[in-house]
Amino acid sequence: MPELTYREAIRETLREALNNDNRVFLMGEDIGAYGGAYGVTQGLLAEFGEQRVKDSPIAESVLVGAGIGAAMGGLRPIVELMTINFSLLASDQIVNAAAKMLFMSGGQITVPLIIRTVSGGGNQLGASHSQCLEGWYAQVPGLKVVSPSTPYDACGLLRSAVAEETPVMFVEHSLLYNFRGPVPDEYYTVPIGEADVKRVGSDVTIVAHLRMVHVALQAAEELAEEGIEAEVVDLRSLRPLDTDTINESVMKTNRAVVVEEGWKTGGFGAEVVSSIMEHSFDYLDAPVARVAGQEVPMPYNRDLEQAAIPRPGDVVAAVKSLV
Repeated sequence: MPELTYREAIRETLREALNNDNRVFLMGEDIGAYGGAYGVTQGLLAEFGEQRVKDSPIAESVLVGAGIGAAMGGLRPIVELMTINFSLLASDQIVNAAAKMLFMSGGQITVPLIIRTVSGGGNQLGASHSQCLEGWYAQVPGLKVVSPSTPYDACGLLRSAVAEETPVMFVEHSLLYNFRGPVPDEYYTVPIGEADVKRVGSDVTIVAHLRMVHVALQAAEELAEEGIEAEVVDLRSLRPLDTDTINESVMKTNRAVVVEEGWKTGGFGAEVVSSIMEHSFDYLDAPVARVAGQEVPMPYNRDLEQAAIPRPGDVVAAVKSLV
């Protein structure tokens, strides 16, 4: 099975979508000649031309609004927002227009729009460029929010998103773009709303998404050296949320740690904990633990930035507090 980077898996899936459906087009800041801020769209302008790969001004509200209008008009736009931080400038378009159009039109108007964007820190980009806001959008009915952690999932989830008739927030992580993994040559999809057990274990369930899946996996390997076998559940999708897979794992292991890169206060991890308490309380042998980013605007200094983001040692310590 061939291996691709996370970046390559997304690029090849975008290329596939452009080839398969002439209604699909890409639009975003610097996605053309520059190839995208993270190099994901490199080469697509030369291959498909300016009508299919459109550079936009630095105006996120206009960018998303144009995407919504194009989707309502019968096209299938894939809009790239350079980071999820910049989505705040388009939040009215995302939350009050894209997410609600199907409902407010009585089912007459669909918005088959994909918004690709990048979450998280670790690149020394400062406080206003390093936030994890995907949980905010996961609260909004009418949106689907996905968060692939591997090249395999990025390809499969993007294919599923392309087929959707409703808007999808496709959230990536900048520190995953060079991560390599197997991606089959044969066509496959990953259903939106289906979590994945990335590592089987019997002593504790660790639930995470995006880059924190890899932090959890590294922690699980460290724990295994001490005889503690952790099961790692990758959410893959925040809305819809696969509560069945989470709770099936917790009912087996009887302990749970929920890990997220964003802030704990009001964080998406609280939603996962709530589901565990509602459905698996009688199976728990210890309180559910949470690991999250520090409650500060992200520091620019590299050492302070690394200290603000959960590390494998933090997850190991949380697990040990339970077992």
